[in-house]
Amino acid sequence: MVNPEEGVIWFHCASLGEFEQGRPVIESIKTEKPGQKILLTFFSPSGYEVRKKYGLADYIFYLPYDTKKNAEQFIRLVNPEMVIFVKYEFWYHFIHTLSRKNIPVYLISANFRPNQVFFRWYGGFFRQILQLFTHLFVQNHRSRELLSFLPTDRVTVSGDTRFDRVHAIANQHRNLPVIETFKQDRFTLVAGSTWKEDEDLLIRYINEHGKGQKWILVPHEIHEDHINRMLRSLEKPAVRFSEAEGTDSTKADVLIIDNIGMLSSLYFYGDIAFIGGGFGKGIHNILEAAAYGIPVIFGPDHKAFQEAIDLVKLGGAFSVNNYEELMNILQQLLSNRKHQKASGKIALEYVNSNIGATKTIVEKLLMD
Repeated sequence: MVNPEEGVIWFHCASLGEFEQGRPVIESIKTEKPGQKILLTFFSPSGYEVRKKYGLADYIFYLPYDTKKNAEQFIRLVNPEMVIFVKYEFWYHFIHTLSRKNIPVYLISANFRPNQVFFRWYGGFFRQILQLFTHLFVQNHRSRELLSFLPTDRVTVSGDTRFDRVHAIANQHRNLPVIETFKQDRFTLVAGSTWKEDEDLLIRYINEHGKGQKWILVPHEIHEDHINRMLRSLEKPAVRFSEAEGTDSTKADVLIIDNIGMLSSLYFYGDIAFIGGGFGKGIHNILEAAAYGIPVIFGPDHKAFQEAIDLVKLGGAFSVNNYEELMNILQQLLSNRKHQKASGKIALEYVNSNIGATKTIVEKLLMD
């Protein structure tokens, strides 16, 4: 139970992705104020179940449904000194109650687009929610321009805290002896958070052209039926991660990761990354791979992700629409190491040039 006299700082994240954006701010506040109590709430089980034991949060709960009664009761029990919502969280009753009680409430790493409801002719109610925030930290100038109906001193273009997070992860990656044994000194592609549509293309390429390379496949779904389907589809020697230790994995061309929590460190061992979700689900985090200075490939469903648009334009990433395009890009990168290295350098420089959002946000929060 939260002690209402402690003056907690409350962070709310919808799910795991938003937590990763809020995490650098939590950790920076804890560094600046080691005794500060932190409350962390989630809406989605995919966030709560993975991070319910996160060590820097003193309290971790689900946030109850957004009703007036729930908001009044929760805020009375918690009595936060400030509240930080991450990216896309607009809980009307909670935000309205916080505003009425004069408790500062912030939105961080926000990214707005013209087609969102806030900017429609019928979006007046939703614009009112934005007006209740004490301050909004947005990712880019486009978002700032869309918020022109707010006072300029209540919106800051701070950037995206994910860049700080992936930079820190890359600098603190885990060494994975099983992966080192499997990889040896061979050219390696790491495919992260893949779905069936991604895997069908990748496995076809491995079967038809994947000679002399190593392939690490990290499926989004790791249940037995899915892993077995992948193994049956592969015509090259393959091994599961859970069975690789104690076997001669050097003889395998494909390693399938059948657990969770390793992906961010796996990219360290890659020469190229393929990021899943681009054929219907929406791409997963491409910055985790880019932070290691390797080129990134993904499917066409990436238009909602500014970093993907930017990196394709710069030449640090490649979008493919079908198998033929994937084959062409892979063969270009595999046959021309200079091109591959140059693309990876662009990806790394892009990440490094966007670091700093956390510092901007935390300075403002602690100053207020």
